[in-house]
Amino acid sequence: MKIYDEVVDVRTNKRNDMIDITAKVRDVVVKSGVANGDCIVFCKHTTGGVTINENADPDVVHDVLLTLDELVPEHRTGYRHGEGNSDSHVKSSLVGCSEQVLIKDGRLVLGTWQGIYFCEFDGPRSRKVVVQVRGE
Repeated sequence: MKIYDEVVDVRTNKRNDMIDITAKVRDVVVKSGVANGDCIVFCKHTTGGVTINENADPDVVHDVLLTLDELVPEHRTGYRHGEGNSDSHVKSSLVGCSEQVLIKDGRLVLGTWQGIYFCEFDGPRSRKVVVQVRGE
């Protein structure tokens, strides 16, 4: 089995942001030369995340971020973490830090409307995402 790793740079623009990184992940898969296997996309940050969702309508990103803000507000009575980003840590835990995507015939197996997103909850920042491709 072949294993190929690459770190992808992501620049976020807002405190809460979702950046479509599908094209960057596809580029890593192509470079890997893996025809069939899987791809793991992993966020190395405790205030970021990775998710798969619709990438055709930008209102979906808006709605996801709006809902997360309503569920986990930035300024909530009772937070104890001294850096002022407790909500960011909670949102990261809810979204998760990785996604696994199958690879078939050298291509990511995603649905018609699916894209891979880096989720920023404490930006704007420069972030690193690890993409690991495994297979034959």
